Amino acid sequence: MAFKLFNKKKKKKPLQDMNGATLFAGDKVECLRYDLGECMLFEGENGFEYESVNTGQKVSYVKMIDAATSFQKVRKLN
Repeated sequence: MAFKLFNKKKKKKPLQDMNGATLFAGDKVECLRYDLGECMLFEGENGFEYESVNTGQKVSYVKMIDAATSFQKVRKLN
């Protein structure tokens, strides 16, 4: 019997906007950092990234994490 103590996989937390809404690849959001404005969320080689609709600038989701709440500093657009 294998030791399952070391084989546990961590569950990935879903990305959430600043209001707690779950974010998925393809969602449009308003980014509140780096003057990105309206962005699309997509999954790139290094994880999730935001790409500005206006400028094409890309930013990793890690840079958007709010330390106090662990939510993303974005607002999901309908």
